[in-house]
Amino acid sequence: MTVSMRIGTRRSTMALAQTEEIARRLNVTVPDLDVEIVKFEPVGDRDQTSNLLRHGGKGGAFVGEIRAAVRAGTLHAAMHSLKDMPGNEDTPGLVIGATLARDPPTDSLVLRPGLTLDDLIGARGRGFKIGTNAVRRAAYLRRLFPDIEVIHYRGAADTRVRKLDNGGMQRLPGGGEVGPADALIMARSGLERVGLADRIVRDFSPQEMLPAVGQGIVAVECAADDWETRRYLATIDDPAAHLACDAEREVLWVLNGHCNSPIAGHAVISGNEMSLTASVLDEAGDVHLEVTRIGPADRPRELGRAVGLDLLNKGAGVLIEDNRPLD
Repeated sequence: MTVSMRIGTRRSTMALAQTEEIARRLNVTVPDLDVEIVKFEPVGDRDQTSNLLRHGGKGGAFVGEIRAAVRAGTLHAAMHSLKDMPGNEDTPGLVIGATLARDPPTDSLVLRPGLTLDDLIGARGRGFKIGTNAVRRAAYLRRLFPDIEVIHYRGAADTRVRKLDNGGMQRLPGGGEVGPADALIMARSGLERVGLADRIVRDFSPQEMLPAVGQGIVAVECAADDWETRRYLATIDDPAAHLACDAEREVLWVLNGHCNSPIAGHAVISGNEMSLTASVLDEAGDVHLEVTRIGPADRPRELGRAVGLDLLNKGAGVLIEDNRPLD
């Protein structure tokens, strides 16, 4: 007997590619499952000018409307990039039913045509405008290239690259424009998903730019009491990615991080052990607190809690509160 599953996702090229991969895997593990992809255009995609803070950060901008449809029962599940999911708040009634195997979590540099990496490195960034909307990337960029100008840059991955190539200007939340950008910092996984990996001129190592919590992991969320959907999703869950997800998100929960917090976290499993590194920065990149711990891979939340508490003991709470958006 054929059964159906409705999965909600954003309309962007990358989100659709991720959701189609989920559907493909489900069709292999549950052959009688009819997967319907339901496309959304959340407020973060409709408004590509405003700072995401206006819409409650990434959670409100990209996740909230699709989550509401799952809670209402009009969707069985929702696809999210894990890094877009708030980790400092409870999600009553919802659970991550599956995580796909992690794609490369690193951040990458994309240059405007006609520029080379030597142009950037040789000038130590002086005079360069590098676009990003992520406070974490901006903080790390300022540490690596103190003389660059970080500019506000929004949009889907392929849209951002097209705007870079065309010398397009970026509208600012308060009015006016900035740009054109000379380069972008973007997630390698996102560039690969939209077929633009050939534009990458340099990957930043985790030592240079620690990834965002959950970067490179695709998560599928469903209702906690929808046991049938949870059973189907479990067939495509990648255990290593799920363990990393639990560890990294526990750090966010302990830190009570918000959408304006330059927080990073990256877990790596080797055998039965997990190494977890997390950091908190100020927006200027002048202050950088980092902690690494190793623990049993099968106790990820415990490890994440310990790393988060270590960061609080180093003063991370003050940095986070200083950057907390005003109501």
